[in-house]
Amino acid sequence: MANTQDFTAMMKDMMGAFPVDTAAMEDAFKTTATLNEKLSTVAIDAATKSSEISTKWTKDTLSKMSDISKAKAEPADYAKAMTDFASAQAEMAAEHMAAFAEVAKKVQMDTVELMMAAGKDFSEEATAAVKKATAEATATAKKAATAK
Repeated sequence: MANTQDFTAMMKDMMGAFPVDTAAMEDAFKTTATLNEKLSTVAIDAATKSSEISTKWTKDTLSKMSDISKAKAEPADYAKAMTDFASAQAEMAAEHMAAFAEVAKKVQMDTVELMMAAGKDFSEEATAAVKKATAEATATAKKAATAK
């Protein structure tokens, strides 16, 4: 009778012949975690600044609304108050939108800077891992060739 081949032993031998370096994976994970931490910091800073801008805009709007809500002696005074409010709103909108644009510009610059640095780190790690894996595979292949 024909004996069945033991695939478990064969797979074990094959996997043992090609050792996996977990240090490279750990380094990649650490680099990714560090990048995520830095990107989170950029996002949280931007959200904080945006919230401050929104709060200031709201406070400014509410203070201007108190002017329009006061009783006026003449009907024309209501029209003037509304015109002044609309003018102030247009001016505030331009000012606050410029502040939001500055926040967005800073986020974009910081993100590009981080991604460039991370790309360099990943490239260096990948090159080192490939060199190490190539050296190990070559050594294993030479060992296997001399064993025959």
